[in-house]
Amino acid sequence: MRTANGRPLRRLALLLGAQLLAWLLLLGHPGAAQASLLHFSGEPPADLGLLDGRLRPCPSPAHCARQDWTLADPQAALQQLALQLQATPAVQVETRLDSPQLSYLHATAESQLFGFVDDLELALDPSGTSLQARSESRLGDSDLGVNARRLEQLRLSLDPAS
Repeated sequence: MRTANGRPLRRLALLLGAQLLAWLLLLGHPGAAQASLLHFSGEPPADLGLLDGRLRPCPSPAHCARQDWTLADPQAALQQLALQLQATPAVQVETRLDSPQLSYLHATAESQLFGFVDDLELALDPSGTSLQARSESRLGDSDLGVNARRLEQLRLSLDPAS
């Protein structure tokens, strides 16, 4: 079975190694169908939340997005988005939603392949006329536009005509 150059044996070893790796990553991981293959979560930011009624500005647009949405009923929009996020795969709503007057929401979103975690924050503006939105990657220098697209998708879900 072994030739002078050992190629068939090397090929067989590579095939068996690839199969073993696939088994360990996919079958050996509980909930593998829903979970990411890897998990690069990073630490939750210490400065989540509001400061003087406002969400923090983004430190860098390369891995963070921040928007203010002027809406007729920001409270209803926040409730709608809370329910939408709760039903979204790979999104975990961290804020309790049973509060009668929800004014701030924190959720995490995990990418499918590598398991990078982003923090999503939504908050009512103190003026009562807009909803603040912020999404930031915990790790890395660039999110390749993921956070900006996330916010745009959420905004469009509130007003599909835009």
